[in-house]
Amino acid sequence: MSTYAIGDVQGCYLELQSLLNEINFDNNNDRLWFVGDLVNRGPHSLQTLRFVKSLGTNAKVVLGNHDLHLLAASKNIRPLSKKDTIKEILVAKDKEQLINWIKSRPLLITDSDLGFTMVHAGLAPQWTLEHAKKFAYECELILQSEKIDDFLTLMYSDKPNIWSESLNSYERQCFIINCFTRIRFCKNNGMLDFNTKIAPGEQKKSLMPWYALPKRKTIDDKIIFGHWSTVSLGNEENFKKYNVYPIDTGCLWGGKLTAIRLEDEKMFSVPSKQPKF
Repeated sequence: MSTYAIGDVQGCYLELQSLLNEINFDNNNDRLWFVGDLVNRGPHSLQTLRFVKSLGTNAKVVLGNHDLHLLAASKNIRPLSKKDTIKEILVAKDKEQLINWIKSRPLLITDSDLGFTMVHAGLAPQWTLEHAKKFAYECELILQSEKIDDFLTLMYSDKPNIWSESLNSYERQCFIINCFTRIRFCKNNGMLDFNTKIAPGEQKKSLMPWYALPKRKTIDDKIIFGHWSTVSLGNEENFKKYNVYPIDTGCLWGGKLTAIRLEDEKMFSVPSKQPKF
């Protein structure tokens, strides 16, 4: 039995099927971890969502920012943009089942036997893994409660952008969800920068990737993340030094769809069928 973590699919269903063929995926024995952003911007969001849901307990999924955007759109909290490709989900006959399945997904997965933790975007440098698990669970409960509408409304804010134990409940939850699903660069003091999306090494000197911050408290934990398609344009040799495994290789933008087998850390990729961007 093998466990494969797969990068951001974003509706690229055909590439996902090619990748599963590449790894000889056996639904009776193998397990899949999806790093979030199953849907949106790609051509087959509905087909992708239905397929991953059909895998049952053999597939574990963490929520990404596009998955949360789907939840917000389903409640008319956020209008669709011209780039969104999730309308087909919102008018599907099984919409309610799909939406309920999505909102019951976690923000963090960890497996002590495999020695890996997976989140969509990253972790605040001030958090230990135990902190991260606690904060993820806090927000997961809200997504399945009557407070979900308020939560989905506040998650689009860029403030607060630095962690503090003194944050009130709404500020705290906004920071937590943004950290799990949107973080890329930070300042040296841990302040998040949501505007810079370029490859590591091209940023201003005042910024550094979240995983490279000094004294990051999860430096000894193996962290899988996606969200950042240009991260693979940086110095890949540094990733092992920071104990991180970025697996968003830009399938949506004409790059690749990538999986890592957790038992031996072997990487597998298939080329994208999307236009090169």
